[in-house]
Amino acid sequence: MTLSPRAGRSAILLGVAAALLLTPGCARNRNKAPEAAYIARDAETLYTLARTTLEQRNYKTAATMFDEVERQHPYSIWARRAQLMSAFSHYAARDYSAAILSAQRFLSLHPGNRDAPYAHYIIAMSYYEQIADVQRDQRVTQQAKDAMNELVRRYPNSAYAADARLKLDLINDHLAGKEMEIGRFYARNRHWIAASIRYRRVVDEFGTTSHVPEALFRLVEAYLALGIPEEAMRSAAVLGANFPGSKWYERSYRLMQQHAG
Repeated sequence: MTLSPRAGRSAILLGVAAALLLTPGCARNRNKAPEAAYIARDAETLYTLARTTLEQRNYKTAATMFDEVERQHPYSIWARRAQLMSAFSHYAARDYSAAILSAQRFLSLHPGNRDAPYAHYIIAMSYYEQIADVQRDQRVTQQAKDAMNELVRRYPNSAYAADARLKLDLINDHLAGKEMEIGRFYARNRHWIAASIRYRRVVDEFGTTSHVPEALFRLVEAYLALGIPEEAMRSAAVLGANFPGSKWYERSYRLMQQHAG
């Protein structure tokens, strides 16, 4: 299964961002067009201009303007919210590295803040959006998995954790797919030990993914090629017990019959 990075964009991020955009109290200049961020203004005006810019989907400029709120008014009630909105704006602009850095900075300054789960979610989603197809290096996929797991561990009852669990299933399937691809490459070159190690990892570490039936069949194939039919029989038995109706069990059964003959 190939994970589509753009398919992962979550409505939760958008919904919470919309809530954070609501200004506490009566906001001024609601309809005023955004101006240059570097001009000195009061915090509320700056925040309102940044919010308007974000609503106009000018995400990069919005991020700069939210940063300006903190720069000009670092101790105001607006600064903390602006930090988080800067992270979201970078995420919306698909500048994921900047989004991660902004969210991490928010967490370093406000680790116990009630919006800390959202900052963790921005970090996790920023990695998730960068997941590439299985033909490429999977370092960022592992980073997404680690960030999602951290979110679930810290805030298990949050709405963010619920979404993270769903995405972890996709991430694990993606990582398992990469292991299968490498295993097949080794098998094509008759490096059976290396291939079997990859297939074994899929079974042991990604046992709930869609790749397990094929991995068990490939283990049967590899063990027979290595001359250890007892291990091949064990893998075939596990395949038959757990996936009796799959095409991989049928192929495994035929392969064992051929070997016995």
